[in-house]
Amino acid sequence: MPISRRLPAITVAVGIVVGGVLGASGVASAAPTDDTTVTFEIEAGTLDITAPASADIGLGTPGGTASGQLGPVTVADTRAALDSAWTASAISTDFTTGGATAPETVDATLVSYWSGAATATTGTGTFTPGQANAGAAVAIDAEETAFTKTGGTGNNSATWNPTLVVAVPGGAVAGVYTGTITQSVA
Repeated sequence: MPISRRLPAITVAVGIVVGGVLGASGVASAAPTDDTTVTFEIEAGTLDITAPASADIGLGTPGGTASGQLGPVTVADTRAALDSAWTASAISTDFTTGGATAPETVDATLVSYWSGAATATTGTGTFTPGQANAGAAVAIDAEETAFTKTGGTGNNSATWNPTLVVAVPGGAVAGVYTGTITQSVA
């Protein structure tokens, strides 16, 4: 006949730990953690304007006009600014030929500029021409607004192709007249 023996009772403790570690007391505790602070930098660039080195606006006659586009002017704003507003301006010198005597000079007051609409823009904000059309042309013997950008943030750019109109005095003499149009941005 089989002998039956009774074995002593064994107690087994089972602990379930979710998201923690079973401590010495058998109670779950939080897993150790540590934080890492992470940084990065957005590099601030510059505010620049580029314009053609030279332009030939064609022929004029005494008492008439000489008129033509200067070529693309671009403002590139890479300052990554919270307020990325800027204003571009234009100003002219007198135009002269020969010895720059009175009949060989076209005064800057006779030089008009109009920016026209942007041919390209990037970024956010509002881009506004200083002079949207020929009817809004302004004499640039003193600094005049060529283009503005208001509102928006971060990098942006605008390109336009301004037109120059020179009123040639009736007493002007023949020659190739040279002057300088300075366009700036701030």
